[in-house]
Amino acid sequence: MADKNKKKNIFQRIAQQFLDVKAELKRVVWPSKEKLKNTSAVVLVVIVFFAIFLSIINNGGHWVLEKIGFYDNVTTTTTVPVDTSVPADTTVAAETSEETSEETSEDTEATTEESEEEETEESEEGSEETDDTEETESSEEEN
Repeated sequence: MADKNKKKNIFQRIAQQFLDVKAELKRVVWPSKEKLKNTSAVVLVVIVFFAIFLSIINNGGHWVLEKIGFYDNVTTTTTVPVDTSVPADTTVAAETSEETSEETSEDTEATTEESEEEETEESEEGSEETDDTEETESSEEEN
């Protein structure tokens, strides 16, 4: 009795599993070639039928949703109620920020004008340099 309760080692258990599988496969009744072909054909026909059926459902559903406008882009605007009881400090801060933004826009305009002037000067200098090189090249050709 002690031998029955004792576990076999891993290799003996794996070997026993293979022997059991082999014995089970001998008891299986395998289908004939004709039956195998027929059942395979039925399975393929059912697969094709459901593929077509589901495609029709998908495309039909898409068409219906387009017709009812489900995919239309709708822009929504939300309105926030304005609090009429604004403290005086807030209005002063708002005026200050407006003045700051005006000063910033004036600074930006001045900077833009300066950069345009610099670009004009640089392009003039570049054209003078090309004239110098052309003169040097023409004098070398003469020699």
